[in-house]
Amino acid sequence: MTPQDRRFTDSGIEIESTYGPESLEGWDPATDLGRPGEYPFTRGVHPQMYRDRLWTMRQYSGFGTAEQTNERFKFLLERGQTGLSVAFDLPTQMGYDSDHPRAEGEVGGTGVAISTVEDMEILLKGIPLDFVSTSMTINATAPILLLAYELVAERNGVAADRIRGTVQNDILKEYSARGTYIFPPRPSMRLVTDLFAYCQKQIPRWNVISISGYHMREAGCTAVQEVAFTLANAIAYVSAALDAGVPLDALARRISFFFACHMNFFEEIAKFRAARRMWARIMKERFGAMEEASWLRFHTQTGGATLTAQQPENNIVRTAYEALAAVLGGTQSLHTNSFDEALSLPTEKAAKIALRTQQVLGFETGVGDTVDPLGGSWFVERLTNEIEGQAEELLGRIDAMGGAVAAIEAGWVKRQIEESAYRMQQEIEDQRKVVVGVNRFAEPNDQAPIARPDPGAMASHTARLARVKATRHPDAVAASLDRVRTVASGSGNLLYPIREALSVSATLGEICDVLREVFGVYQPRESF
Repeated sequence: MTPQDRRFTDSGIEIESTYGPESLEGWDPATDLGRPGEYPFTRGVHPQMYRDRLWTMRQYSGFGTAEQTNERFKFLLERGQTGLSVAFDLPTQMGYDSDHPRAEGEVGGTGVAISTVEDMEILLKGIPLDFVSTSMTINATAPILLLAYELVAERNGVAADRIRGTVQNDILKEYSARGTYIFPPRPSMRLVTDLFAYCQKQIPRWNVISISGYHMREAGCTAVQEVAFTLANAIAYVSAALDAGVPLDALARRISFFFACHMNFFEEIAKFRAARRMWARIMKERFGAMEEASWLRFHTQTGGATLTAQQPENNIVRTAYEALAAVLGGTQSLHTNSFDEALSLPTEKAAKIALRTQQVLGFETGVGDTVDPLGGSWFVERLTNEIEGQAEELLGRIDAMGGAVAAIEAGWVKRQIEESAYRMQQEIEDQRKVVVGVNRFAEPNDQAPIARPDPGAMASHTARLARVKATRHPDAVAASLDRVRTVASGSGNLLYPIREALSVSATLGEICDVLREVFGVYQPRESF
């Protein structure tokens, strides 16, 4: 075989021309594969998987004002979406109110602007919170947004033990990839585990963390790195929770994961299977969790980095294949990206096509009629084993550095991602990796419609924020923020004073300013 005939996955795993029983030497189906719904969960976390119930179709939505996003939520629910997923704008993610000078030009641009409980109330108006589960992609300000959601449910007569959903609450990957951190890693980990403990007592049906490989993959890491770095972060969270006194088996049932699904079809399927098996063994062997508490439940989002601004309708095809790979890999919920997201916020038409993509997949193709239909494939099982082996090697390197937090503080994880992103971009520019419509089969661009926030609507949003600040009781707000400061400076669970502050109309930005004062602001190391 000549060098140009050799084929590789996106992670650099060499692909042979054919596979057979000899490709799985040393592989034991009894211990490595098992049955669906049984340890080590390689074949899925439920015995019947989609035969009992299809995955949750959870489209990620959020833009402009709470009113505009509420309309989009209702539009999608009326067309068959089965769960909400909230995107927040950058000021909200970074702990700034919409009227802060640093928020100028960013309010409502990449998600919905939420500064107060009143904003959250409008966002959720008319949504049956005791029926619909809600996922919130929020990290540094996760405790504040979750508590605002709980207060809104309470105002609508829905008890906290009846609301369901997931808060991402995964701050570690922000230091390596996404960048929406506020505080240094260690006080940020305190906020994470305080949320764990609070939910165990107050919101028991809530998934307390969605440990995300998605954003690291979007930043440029490989499938193997996505598995290793995500599980390394998960190990750090479980260790921190145990140190904080959170019971292991109760915590394990409330942990979820969030992965990307990119275009290398079989590698992505094998990635999900490998991650599931690895996590089961980590929980049992490292932490002593019961087998039934060691399953890896995950949400998948199709690739954003794989979308192209050129010939954007091609993205419908890309998203459909990525969605199929996620389902064949056993995802529990799925977001399919809209074809125009490389250009702008999704238009209503594009959002509907993205949802219909899932519905066609779920109801017309028969893909859910049997569990793990690719299980036992020599190729898929070999890829699963190779991804697991290489990811284990990376986990070993991270362990040797002192764990995920130490590796992040040293800048090592970020460097690994940046180097992988650089290699992939070189392959595209050299045409070793084909992207249809970009470096092959290119044509003059067709301009798709672009959605942008309505400036008039944004003005009404900031006016509402001004009214809240003008009509609340300033002494009560000041006293509540002092209690946040006291607990942050000492010990105790921060979510209780934060909830009190929100209940008297303290804003997200004001609470974060107190925490910035106590914890400081993280200053990253240079990668190179």
